[in-house]
Amino acid sequence: MDTMRDRFAPVVSRLLDEDPRVAVVLAEIGKDAFHDAITRHPERVINVGIREQLLVGAAAGMALTGLRPVVHTFASFLVERPFEQVKLDFGHQGTGAVLVSAAASFDWPAGGFTHMAPGDVALMDTLDGWTVHVPGHPDEAETLLRHAVAAGDDRVYVRLSVQSNRRALPVDGERFMTVREGRAGVVIAVGLLLDAVLEATQGMDVTVLYATTVRPFDAAGLRRAAGAAGTDVVLVEPYLAGTSTAAANDALADLPHRVLGLGVGRRELRRYGTVEEHTAAHGLDARSLRERIGGFLGARAGV
Repeated sequence: MDTMRDRFAPVVSRLLDEDPRVAVVLAEIGKDAFHDAITRHPERVINVGIREQLLVGAAAGMALTGLRPVVHTFASFLVERPFEQVKLDFGHQGTGAVLVSAAASFDWPAGGFTHMAPGDVALMDTLDGWTVHVPGHPDEAETLLRHAVAAGDDRVYVRLSVQSNRRALPVDGERFMTVREGRAGVVIAVGLLLDAVLEATQGMDVTVLYATTVRPFDAAGLRRAAGAAGTDVVLVEPYLAGTSTAAANDALADLPHRVLGLGVGRRELRRYGTVEEHTAAHGLDARSLRERIGGFLGARAGV
């Protein structure tokens, strides 16, 4: 099966053909995948070289002319390194774009911590007005990319990963999806962690919600689920643990509730290892998740 990033360039290349507003801005990474698109649309596929601040500034300038720029590189170079430009050139100037990242939290362990960005969604959450999509399958990535490009002049961040669930679900770019229903708590599985969460909660009396759009946070969806399953909530996110706990707390602010945030830990893992080893070290494999979710929800969940 191809990866989300494998799907990215063909989808956006088709959008370049279909919509004269669409432009692509690259910082060397990923340029080979757009070779044919550059030939067809040299004025709308721009490679600025290894200059990430310029990457964002140039995209914002293109947005000011009426284009819909799609901006792509690794998450650490797209969100963290040029964060001031993201904040000012898009937010302060009121422009929009689609930022599409790769490498996620630890997709390329051999690249070391410079090529990891577990804090990217938390960092984007400090800014106003950004939609954040976290697909869990290449088909979902295609759907959400199309949603993002078609979203007028909105500011959208799409977080791609080489990791994937086994099958795609019909995501809509807005709401959480109920995958399993129970009565002893709510577990929200974000993006590529759905399969692990479903395995971890097998036999537990819990509701599992699937989230591929995490900002805006679907507070109404969580409240509906909590109305039947109770207000003990576990968030399982493929980035910094606790990124969405405040949003869940706000959604249930008028109700007695508990929230547990699981995700990538703050401690840097300094051995390269494999993706699977990083997943286990952060407690995001099915066995570890079962222990942590069961320990939080207790006997009511049927653990």
